[in-house]
Amino acid sequence: MIRVAAFLFTAVLSLPAAAQDVLILGEIHDNPMHHALQAERVDELQPAAIVFEMLTPDQASAVTPENRSSKEKLAAALKWGESGWPDFSMYYPIFGAAPDAKIYGAQVPRDVARGVRDAGLAHGFSGNAALYGLSEPLPESQQIKREAMQMAAHCDALPEELLPAMVDIQRLRDAELARAVVSAMRTTGGPVAVITGNGHARRDWGVPSYLQRVAPELDLLVIGQAEVGRTIHGTFDEVVTADPVDRPDPCAAFQ
Repeated sequence: MIRVAAFLFTAVLSLPAAAQDVLILGEIHDNPMHHALQAERVDELQPAAIVFEMLTPDQASAVTPENRSSKEKLAAALKWGESGWPDFSMYYPIFGAAPDAKIYGAQVPRDVARGVRDAGLAHGFSGNAALYGLSEPLPESQQIKREAMQMAAHCDALPEELLPAMVDIQRLRDAELARAVVSAMRTTGGPVAVITGNGHARRDWGVPSYLQRVAPELDLLVIGQAEVGRTIHGTFDEVVTADPVDRPDPCAAFQ
């Protein structure tokens, strides 16, 4: 069951019910109810383009009208089974909800992500790093908070010296998603839907913060998706809460 939260876990802005330009739809990746809501909202919006965190630009270019009409053909074209993302059956309805939308991919390739620690954040970005603020350090308080969140997300098992690079990789992913949105707006005229994890969707330091910097004229609507009993971090325009998924303890392997 999906519920619009009666209260929000963090501060939430009051904005109109529909985005004119960009609809950012967060998720917990393995919750099928979150993907069902994404498909519903995409169907309502009928965007000209959809940006997926889960796809590289090369994968997105492999989407055609022919393979898009079949879940099996599209999964094969995307090599989804090799990607490590949850079952494609949860994501496929999003493609079908706006069958004419152009598909964009913004996933950072693994080799680029691995190179961030040595080459630096700015060198890994496919666009103008200075324009997107990637040549600037984060405020110290935010850097500390984000490193702590990375440590917690990895079950307190990461070497501390890796934490700055982990934060940089998240910044890089946010910026690449924002860059894909800008490209999609320029090419299609919008509106654009974005399918991504809650951490990238958050207004305060995720994709919306980069769009505010490089394309402040865009109207955004940002939706986060929570689970009952689980806190969602960040600021969103709307938070929708679904029943939790029964999943194994992700930290069990570290014990």
